[in-house]
This record gives sequence, C-alpha cells and structure tokens, in this order.
Amino acid sequence: MARAHRRYWRFNVALIAVLMTTGFVVSFGLPLFAQRFQHARVAGFPLPFYFGAQGAILVYLALIFVYIVLMQIADARLLRAARSEQGGVA
Repeated sequence: MARAHRRYWRFNVALIAVLMTTGFVVSFGLPLFAQRFQHARVAGFPLPFYFGAQGAILVYLALIFVYIVLMQIADARLLRAARSEQGGVA
C-alpha cells in the first residue's frame, strides 16, 4: 500500500504544480502580452479586457474542475489498490 500512496501523492503534487503553473501564466503571463492583442475584439470588447475581466475567471473555474475530476480518478485508483491489498491479505 505504501507504493500506491507514493504514486498517489506524486500524482497529486505533479497535478497541483501543473495547475498552479497554468494559473500563474494566466494571471501574470497573459497581461504582459495583452497590448499585442489590443486590436482583437471579443463580444465588442478588446481582447485584453476580456482576459482580465472574464477569461481568467473561466480558466480558474476550468482548473478547479480539472483538479476535481482527476483527483476523483486518483482516489478511485487508491481505493482499488487498498481493496486489492486487503483481499490478498485476508
């Protein structure tokens, strides 16, 4: 079971690192390049305004959803590993 726990936490830490990096890029990377997209429009607003006002929030919601779904899958794998270990011992 220790091996399954290590795999679980390694996946969890890697997932958090990827999601936080994505959040960092959305929060700090896109605004740095926003002026280059000033001519593009989304729903009548300049694209940089959309990045700041709506786009970042939608990305954060997507990151939360991705984390929930992938961690449910990881939790199910860990539970299966625990059940298989209990079945093998008993």
